[in-house]
Amino acid sequence: MSDQTESAPVIDLQQERQTRRHDLHEARLAKVRAAFEKALPLPAPKVSKSRRSKKKKPKR
Repeated sequence: MSDQTESAPVIDLQQERQTRRHDLHEARLAKVRAAFEKALPLPAPKVSKSRRSKKKKPKR
């Protein structure tokens, strides 16, 4: 057996902090979006059943 010990991977604390802050901001943003959608629902888009063809003006 070898006496070499494998070192643990180095963790970039600043990167981990940014990731954690990003996740917290995303969670808060999702809550705010849900609250706005509940309070102010967007109207359903109107669906046109028939399509009108454009009438061309006669040439003079």
